Amino acid sequence: MLKKIAGAVAAGAVVLGTAGVGTAHADPYWQCVTFARTFSGIQIFGDAWTWWTQATSAHYATGITPQAGAVLVFQPYGKMTRGHVAVVSQVLTDRIVQVTHANWGGSRGKVEENVTMVDVSEKGDWSKVKVWYDPTGDLGSTVYPTYGFIYQSAKDAAAQVMAQVSGPAGKDAAKPVAAKDAAVKAAPGKPAAAAKDDAVKAALAKSGT
Repeated sequence: MLKKIAGAVAAGAVVLGTAGVGTAHADPYWQCVTFARTFSGIQIFGDAWTWWTQATSAHYATGITPQAGAVLVFQPYGKMTRGHVAVVSQVLTDRIVQVTHANWGGSRGKVEENVTMVDVSEKGDWSKVKVWYDPTGDLGSTVYPTYGFIYQSAKDAAAQVMAQVSGPAGKDAAKPVAAKDAAVKAAPGKPAAAAKDDAVKAALAKSGT
């Protein structure tokens, strides 16, 4: 996963014109759409919320089931007037995934890896989600409306799943929410993963799902 992000960053540096021999440059400022396109390989352009309607004409399958490598499209909501897109990096359960995305919340222009996201919709169709918020060690309070997932081609999706299961990335993926656990303070007498699991379960209970 880290290698893939490094590759995306390097590609972004070239696209944004910040890479060059003998030239000092800062890390690229990532828009969510630019990162999602580079990271997922799904070649859709324009504002994030338009990806959903563009997907069909671009011959990409869409649906409501999370899948590694798929892009979740957020509807415009509040100050997020152009929507948002995030790439699914791991599917933990049918209601919980981890995403890697850019330019979210307080991390303007930055990439956040393996961020936990929970489906809190009444029908379990991923039309409403909550996103993990590290400063509070809990899911954020905002419920974001989404359109659904845009999938890579069947061949690419299968390769993505196999890579996670059998490749180096798969070994990292097998570690339960390792990247996020490091940032979560464990409850007394509990490991970080258990503390986070409790927080997610509590949030789901509050939402009535």
